[in-house]
Amino acid sequence: MNPAELSRAILGAISEFCATSGQDFGALSEHLPLELPLERPKNREHGDYASSIALQLAKSAGRNPRELAITFAPLIHALPGVAKVEIAGPGFLNITLAQGAQGAIVREVLTQGARYGYGDALAGLTINLEFISANPTGPLHLGHTRWAAVGDSIARVLIAAGARVTREFYINDRGTQMDLFAASLHAAAHGLPTPENGYHGGYINELAQLIVANNPSILNLSGEDAIAAFKEAGYTWQLQEQRDVLDKFGTHFDVWYSEKSLHDSGAVSTVAQRLEEKGHIFHADGAVWLRTTDFGDDKDRVLVKADGELTYFTSDTAYYLDKRSRGFNLCIYLLGADHHGYVGRLKALVACAGDDPEKNIEVLIGQMVKIFENGEEIKLSKRAGTIITLEELVEKVGVDAARYTLSRYPTDTPLTLDVDVLKKHSNDNPVYYVQYAHARISALLRNAKDLGVSLEVADFQEELLIHERENELAGAIAQFPQVVLTAAHVRGPHKVARYLEEIAGLYHRFYNDCRVLPMGEEKPAALHSSRALLCTATRQVLANGLDLLGVSAPERM
Repeated sequence: MNPAELSRAILGAISEFCATSGQDFGALSEHLPLELPLERPKNREHGDYASSIALQLAKSAGRNPRELAITFAPLIHALPGVAKVEIAGPGFLNITLAQGAQGAIVREVLTQGARYGYGDALAGLTINLEFISANPTGPLHLGHTRWAAVGDSIARVLIAAGARVTREFYINDRGTQMDLFAASLHAAAHGLPTPENGYHGGYINELAQLIVANNPSILNLSGEDAIAAFKEAGYTWQLQEQRDVLDKFGTHFDVWYSEKSLHDSGAVSTVAQRLEEKGHIFHADGAVWLRTTDFGDDKDRVLVKADGELTYFTSDTAYYLDKRSRGFNLCIYLLGADHHGYVGRLKALVACAGDDPEKNIEVLIGQMVKIFENGEEIKLSKRAGTIITLEELVEKVGVDAARYTLSRYPTDTPLTLDVDVLKKHSNDNPVYYVQYAHARISALLRNAKDLGVSLEVADFQEELLIHERENELAGAIAQFPQVVLTAAHVRGPHKVARYLEEIAGLYHRFYNDCRVLPMGEEKPAALHSSRALLCTATRQVLANGLDLLGVSAPERM
């Protein structure tokens, strides 16, 4: 019995009881939740699952929560597969399943395979997930790397929960920074000093040399023609490098959206005109303003300056309107810690556009990442001249270690990466710990096959799995779909990572206490097959979870 089946059974039993109880409980059925979350008690002596249904319904029933729990307990105890129900504290119901009841999840996992953990709870939700969106003026740095891992993993868990997700990279390919980038390349190509506020680092000289080698005649250009040519060539090379690095990192985008194309289409210049009918546009000091303070912003925002110049906020507004016009009902922005002030203004512009800022937009802020090696913080990139790049991090620790560790923590938590730990082949390294569990199971299953142990699902007998460690592991496996859904709801792939570490630990304890394979002259038996199939289900859950994080599940290590 998995958690979803138990949840439905409990709600069904309570609903039936209410319907037949007349005046005392009849009206309570109207307040029953559609879903009943079940928690796994930290102390296994408190049962396999815990429910707070009595506390949730006490007010509607007009009864004391513990009194209501006393009423519900025998209803739950009577359900097939339930061995014991105990009441704890103010009215919690601790539920213990019958021996072997949890083992049935093995059959479900093996039947669904790579789709186990997937559901349709978010079906109908169409999401635009924008992340990284770096300027095409240099290599992707450590901050971008965090979003490359987390953003892609958020997309994966949302898709697993049934949402339709478009991963989008907004290319900041116009404006002052692009002009400075072009001027810096032009200066490097001619051996001139870097212009004020220009771009430094070895990559600028490398890129300038590549541009000249590919088009020597570019050195003959002067003035605006030269700057325009270096801008176009530099942009093309640098954007392709970003794409290539992200491809190696396993982060792929469905849409690369050019800011320049947004302006060229006229979408930015017509923003004020399109928002006029919403009633939040006003004119003052020769400029056109959006009255965002009506919706909680700390000040109103200029859309068109007195000299006719469009502001960056105008581009932001046009970009949001464009997303909505493409049919997305939720736009999620993943921004760095230095963009914290954008949250209020983005939500306000959504409200000014006539949308609901609580439903149509979500802004996630990621905190800073530091990297240490040999006990010292690495602050400078040898190539970029600034902070460590994505490519340099991958060269140090590999894609799997980088992605797993970056996704292992909530995004609003500052993160420190220790290169020495991430290189370790020991339990101190979380990604190694999880991957090793997968590889260890793979090795065991190869041995099982050689020994003639059946791995056919038809030979699985859940009633044989009565050991505490077997039930513990099977019960945790059954939680995977709920873990995925929770991760999707909170936009937190770290929930998946921590769960996988729990599964790995439970598997190692099971392996130590429950002999899976026959020894010596012992013939393969039904218990060997059932335990081996529990191992197979565990491996599948580890593989599915690692895939949600964009991390490989090795067969050998």
